Amino acid sequence: MNKKITIGSRGSKLALLYAQKAKDKIIESTNLDNEDIIVKPITTKGDQVQESRLSEAGGKGLFSSNIEKELLNNNIDIAVHALKDMPAIETKGLCTDSFLERNDPREILVSINKKKLKELNLKPIVGTSSYRREFQIKKIRSDINCKLIRGNVDTRIRKLKEGMYDAIILSYIGVKYLNFENEISEIFSASEIIPSAGQGIIALQSREEDDKIISILKKINHNETYKRAHAERNVLKVLEGDCETAIGVHSIIDGNKIILEAELFSLDGSSRFYEKKTSNLDEFKQLGIEVGQNLKTKSKSSYKR
Repeated sequence: MNKKITIGSRGSKLALLYAQKAKDKIIESTNLDNEDIIVKPITTKGDQVQESRLSEAGGKGLFSSNIEKELLNNNIDIAVHALKDMPAIETKGLCTDSFLERNDPREILVSINKKKLKELNLKPIVGTSSYRREFQIKKIRSDINCKLIRGNVDTRIRKLKEGMYDAIILSYIGVKYLNFENEISEIFSASEIIPSAGQGIIALQSREEDDKIISILKKINHNETYKRAHAERNVLKVLEGDCETAIGVHSIIDGNKIILEAELFSLDGSSRFYEKKTSNLDEFKQLGIEVGQNLKTKSKSSYKR
């Protein structure tokens, strides 16, 4: 391949580490060298909007739309995304069908004095920008006051240490990649706080007609992660989930079975709808559809405006 391959990614430290991981995997699996692949940082709207919830500023596409435009305009060849930040419906002309091996999807707590959630003072202020996390931790402890926090992992930890919050909730993968593991106060199991669909998964996107790139991405696709990603994302597709949809979805593969667990909250968080279902592994896509349909029926669309 004569033409250099350009990988597009958000410009944050964490996103660039994801992009480097994708680059390394491609080099491992092909005859391409380091010089054949360029990583291009791209500023997204989500990086620019720091004072409001994503749902108020335009939704999940804030972290992916600028990168996707670069892909559609042939300025990059591969887009690297955190799967949890991508809209449920694929952008026309693009294909997201390869995934690196899933990282730990669990949620963690970082707090002052390393206190666990149940040990925090009365009516603690906990920082999060996610309705899902807010409703999930209030299910564990009802006296919590959730306060909006935005920014990269290091920014959020700095705000905590400046005394703006008693604790913050983050994803384990970000804290681990950026070497902040010593800051962790508590790690929640994936059943205690069900993560966002696709959390911990690095997704690789290409133009749907670019057969050369698609063939490269197929070589580095992790098959088990591929199945879990599609099962979880299909729940979102059925529900037409967006940034306001407070939903956790997580799957595990056990032998030739796949187990999918999901919880959905009404808009105000007062009602919780839960579904757990197991199927044969080869029915992973259908499992996600069925779980989504069951949640939609149970909730009577109380999760949407």
